[in-house]
Amino acid sequence: MAAELEYESVLCVKPDVSVYRIPPRASNRGYRASDWKLDQPDWTGRLRITSKGKIAYIKLEDKVSGELFAQAPVEQYPGIAVETVTDSSRYFVIRIQDGTGRSAFIGIGFSDRGDAFDFNVSLQDHFKWVKQESEISKESQEMDNRPKLDLGFKEGQTIKLSIGNITTKKGGASRPKTTAAGGLSLLPPPPGGRVTIPPPSSSVAISNHVTPPPVPKSSHGGTDAGMLHKWNHIVYNLWD
Repeated sequence: MAAELEYESVLCVKPDVSVYRIPPRASNRGYRASDWKLDQPDWTGRLRITSKGKIAYIKLEDKVSGELFAQAPVEQYPGIAVETVTDSSRYFVIRIQDGTGRSAFIGIGFSDRGDAFDFNVSLQDHFKWVKQESEISKESQEMDNRPKLDLGFKEGQTIKLSIGNITTKKGGASRPKTTAAGGLSLLPPPPGGRVTIPPPSSSVAISNHVTPPPVPKSSHGGTDAGMLHKWNHIVYNLWD
C-alpha cells in the first residue's frame, strides 16, 4: 500500500548525453574512459534522473519523442549501479536493467563538465535524504519501544493545591479588608446595617465654662476675699 502512494519526482534533466559500449573490466583497477571510442558514441539522447521512494532511476530517453532507451535503477550511491572512471570526471559507468531481470554495463559521458557535476550531485543529495529519513525512522521506533510514563490519577487519588495566602472558611469566603489612603486599614462595618447614635439627653448640661465652687465662709464669719481672688486667677489661666 505504501509503494502505491509513492510518487515519482524529477531530480535532474540533461539534454545531451552520449552512450558507449565498453569492454569488460580487465582487473580491479577500475574503468578508464580512454579505452572507449569517445569520438564514436553508440547512442546520443537525453538523460533524466527520477526518484520513487528510496530508489533513483537514471533514464536514457530520445530527445524528440521521449521514448525510453534504457534505465538504470540505483539503490545506493556510490555503488555498483553507478561508478566513476579513473581518468575523467565527465564519464561514468552505469548498470542498465530491463523488465526481465537482465543487466548490462554501459558508459555515459557529458560534453559539458558542469552537466557531469550536476549528475553526480543529484544522486548524492537523493541518498543523503534517504539516510536522514532512515535515521529519523529509527529514532521514532526507539521512542515507541521505550516504556511510557503513566501520569494519570489512580482511583481515589487526590491532590492539594496551595495558592498564595488565600484561605477560606466553611460557610463562605473571608471578606477582604479595605485599605484607605496612607496605608491605614479600615475595618468593615458591622453586620445589620448602620448604627444610630442616640442624641444627647436634654437633661445633661453641656457647657464650655467652669462654674466656680461656692466661696467658703471665713472662720471669722465673713467672706474670704483672698481665697476668691486666688480661685479666679486659677480659672482664668485654665481658659487662656
